[in-house]
Amino acid sequence: MARRVLVTGASRGIGLAILQRYEQAGYEVLAPARAEVDLASPPSIRGYLDRLGDLPVDALVNNAAENHVRTLQDLTLEEWQRMQAINLTAAFLLIQRLGPRMANRGWGRIVNISSCYSLVARTGRAGYTASKAGLNGLTMAAALELAHGKVLVNAVCPGFVDTELTRQNNSPEQIEALCGQVPLGRIAAPEEIAEMVFFLGSEMNTYATGQTFTVDGGFVIQ
Repeated sequence: MARRVLVTGASRGIGLAILQRYEQAGYEVLAPARAEVDLASPPSIRGYLDRLGDLPVDALVNNAAENHVRTLQDLTLEEWQRMQAINLTAAFLLIQRLGPRMANRGWGRIVNISSCYSLVARTGRAGYTASKAGLNGLTMAAALELAHGKVLVNAVCPGFVDTELTRQNNSPEQIEALCGQVPLGRIAAPEEIAEMVFFLGSEMNTYATGQTFTVDGGFVIQ
């Protein structure tokens, strides 16, 4: 029987590439739309999980995120709280419910999509960096608690990725400038991030857990 994976934020970009990679491998993919679950709302998340009932979920990819670029002075409490809710609390609630069930079945994979901005920061990234750094910490703690049930938990930190959102938010000149900041001289394709996520979140990964893997073309080591 095919394994089942739950991927959040899978409608476009990296999330869509992750969904497609799992489908190519024969997984059944659950990819709830915003109409099905509001990841900023714990009651909505719990309601979605209740509707899943006892349906086995073998792998979980926490990909959904929001990023409001604001300085500390301009960042509102509402924007701060929304980023923490979607980027960190939603992952916690999903892991809290699904992780122990994986452990009880003796197999599971969880991959949290973090960011290179969990390791470095820039002006205007306070809320986003805090949420993603917290996600890295959650990854380590969950890996320890779930290891007894052979559940492997890891995080992937993408750098700059060529997504629709990146193209919308940056002019061709700005994207060229981004490429100039990356030692490999280009930004990543979503499929390159998805390949790493799939490795960590599938049978291919047999021993790596509690780790944060940076996939950024060398950006953060400069």
